[in-house]
Amino acid sequence: MGIEVINCPELAKSTKKRTVVMNTRKMHAWVHYYPTPGDHDDMHCHNEDQTFYCIEGQCTMHFPDGGKAVLDPGMAALITGGSFYMLENSGDGPMIMMGNRSGNQNNIKHINYDTRKDLRAGGEPFEAIHETYTKMGRDT
Repeated sequence: MGIEVINCPELAKSTKKRTVVMNTRKMHAWVHYYPTPGDHDDMHCHNEDQTFYCIEGQCTMHFPDGGKAVLDPGMAALITGGSFYMLENSGDGPMIMMGNRSGNQNNIKHINYDTRKDLRAGGEPFEAIHETYTKMGRDT
């Protein structure tokens, strides 16, 4: 079926993990679940544009320059591909967010900030991805 309706908080609380809810040639979407305050991922970026929508709890996005942004329920982050960030559960309970990104998830790069290498297969350096992204006419 071309349309599916999901209950993001219910899904997150039942799976208790990041769950891909859509993966097509043009886009993929997932529900994030960070159960414990202080849970976080690594400082990284991806090669495509994406959004995060905070559903429950609180998310602090950290940036390489030391800056940060706090997302409360109802707030969204709009992220241009090639922008480094780290997500942290900064609330007092579970954090639930929905994210989506252009492109199929199998073609997405996950570039670690410290090593500047793709953590997924291939280990392509950030500079090569950044150059490709810039040639496509996108800002980073």
